[in-house]
Amino acid sequence: MSKGQIQLVIRRFLITAALCVFIVATSISQAKPTVLTVTTEPSATVFIDDIRFGRTDPSGKLVVKDLGGARHTIRVRVDGFKETSKTITSATGDINVPLVKTTDPAELAFQEAEKLLARDRSAAADAYRKAIKLKPNYTAAYIGLARALSDSGDSDGALKALRDLIRVAPANAETSAVEGRIYKENGDDAKAIAAFKRSIAEGHGFQPEAYTGLGLLYKEKAEAAGAAGNFDDEATNYAEAAKNLTTALKQLSGAPDASVLYQLLGLVYEKQKKFDEAIRIYGEFLRRFPDSDEAPTIKSFIEQIKKQQQP
Repeated sequence: MSKGQIQLVIRRFLITAALCVFIVATSISQAKPTVLTVTTEPSATVFIDDIRFGRTDPSGKLVVKDLGGARHTIRVRVDGFKETSKTITSATGDINVPLVKTTDPAELAFQEAEKLLARDRSAAADAYRKAIKLKPNYTAAYIGLARALSDSGDSDGALKALRDLIRVAPANAETSAVEGRIYKENGDDAKAIAAFKRSIAEGHGFQPEAYTGLGLLYKEKAEAAGAAGNFDDEATNYAEAAKNLTTALKQLSGAPDASVLYQLLGLVYEKQKKFDEAIRIYGEFLRRFPDSDEAPTIKSFIEQIKKQQQP
């Protein structure tokens, strides 16, 4: 064997060895669950990439599991303190988000609106309007107002709040997602689809609320088509529903709201008669949310599907 051939054999061996090390390291890193501990003020609401992940405990901690990806933006909000954001480059480890007290009247009015929302939407809407009056470019207050009005049945008022926001902050992904939800609830599918798709574009592909809205809309269209005996349209719309709900689920990652999407996606797979896929997604739900109130129901779904699969 010539010297050149020997060098070629050695080079191939080194490349193969390096690939093996890379594959093993990648497998280990993928198998390792991500656990992020956020530490801040007690009872603070924690958002990751604008998705609500929950509130911190009395010690000011919130543990987030199975957070996909590496780079994220954490936003923390709590009464009496200035809302603060922080960028992280790892989904595993500890992150401390210190907050400072606020005397900003607009921010305090917004916080009051958030507290009122659960028990008095009208009073909450007034508090949002006060925040907007004090700070005319307060994006979160406009969106909060639109959601409060929409939930109260005032679609026209909600859409006006969003139009007012667009004048001061155009091309906002959440604005378009809320607009899509309002149109969907009003039965205007064409405008809803356009708004949801615009939201996804404005979010550069990341907008789980819009993907969820599209998934629900196509699911309802599939059900209507099936009831009318239009089975081709039923199949097409179920396929669109599954595609959008799958994307929404991936983007929600470890967020608590993902539990609802697992159930919706499993149901869509059942309607498509993709029973193996339905069992897989229900199984993922049980692994992620083993103590959920819905866990016994999901287990019964799996058992029913397996019975259907028996010859």
